[in-house]
Amino acid sequence: MTDPAVELRDNGMLVALPGGMAYFNYYWLRDASLDCFDPQTLERVFDCSALPTPPRARSARVEGEMLVIEWQAEDQVSQVPLSLLREVQETGRPADPAALPRKLWYGDHLPEILRIPQQAVLTSDTGRAALTRALIEEGIAFVTDMAEDDESLPRLVNAIGPITPSAEGLFFDVRVEIAPTNLAFTAGPLEMHTDLPGEETAPGLQFLHCMANTVEGGLSLFLDGAAAAMALKAEDPEAFALLAGHDIPFFYRHDNWDYRAHQRVIETDVDGEVTGVTISQHLQDFMDLPQDLLDRYYPALVRFIRMMQEDRFVIRYRSQPGTCVVFDNHRIVHGREGYVAESGLRHLRGCYTDRGALRSTYRVLARRGFTGAEADRVVA
Repeated sequence: MTDPAVELRDNGMLVALPGGMAYFNYYWLRDASLDCFDPQTLERVFDCSALPTPPRARSARVEGEMLVIEWQAEDQVSQVPLSLLREVQETGRPADPAALPRKLWYGDHLPEILRIPQQAVLTSDTGRAALTRALIEEGIAFVTDMAEDDESLPRLVNAIGPITPSAEGLFFDVRVEIAPTNLAFTAGPLEMHTDLPGEETAPGLQFLHCMANTVEGGLSLFLDGAAAAMALKAEDPEAFALLAGHDIPFFYRHDNWDYRAHQRVIETDVDGEVTGVTISQHLQDFMDLPQDLLDRYYPALVRFIRMMQEDRFVIRYRSQPGTCVVFDNHRIVHGREGYVAESGLRHLRGCYTDRGALRSTYRVLARRGFTGAEADRVVA
């Protein structure tokens, strides 16, 4: 017997939901049945390709908060939560607590960036949720009152996710070196960039713990790459389309390594929304796009690079000992003004973790009721 709230079709069914009648494919419904997942591991244990014939409902009905389906060629009775159907009707996919809207920001944003003590992150789910939410929404935060021991930075990173190695190893030290492997390890200025685009998967979340800073100059520069990209889209849609539509080559090589990868300067998600940027002139390889395409691509790239030098986007910050700046390496473009090496000591210790780990941590916290909303940040 079929419930009047359900209408069976050849390849799927219509289900009455608060937003109106919504169509769901039979394969999708069979895959979404609660019995398809192992209750202990939470992994899928059903293989739709094992069905001898495409699934087709014999009957369907709503019982409480479940859609109950009996199949023509199976004895299995499926139960699909109505809450899942409502989420898919509303957004096209199951709800994701970490799918928070990005808050774009500009050159006046420095006073508004979240500042949170290290202990609040390490000892409090409220504090950890506040930090992870800020990093998802704004892409940057300051962790203050860092402990001075060598394990201080890894303790902070591990509160979000495991440390991701790079060509430099698990950690790197930003200070003047006699034989530097990176321009960051000199006293010269650094143009606005994202880190290590030459790696197949560039590092996701960057941590820079200021150990000492007594030099003249050396201000840190940050901007929201998503905000700059959206401004480019509004001001020059053709330039935006070029930078979002073509991969270009990057490298990272020295005596003992030679990384190469292609990345898009403007990154977008499955919905076409800007998620961030990848930019690094000092690690950009020889362009391998067709030469006639470069007639249009280079002017678009140059325009975007110049935009990222404008005061409307850039914040300037003097790194403070005991503070760790944490930022999304795929969204926050950063640089540095030059400084006088002989005037003092400037030492930042850095490492990375994955953006997937960041979102995973936030989802787990949100399931426990810690959302990192504004009220929670005040408590933290």
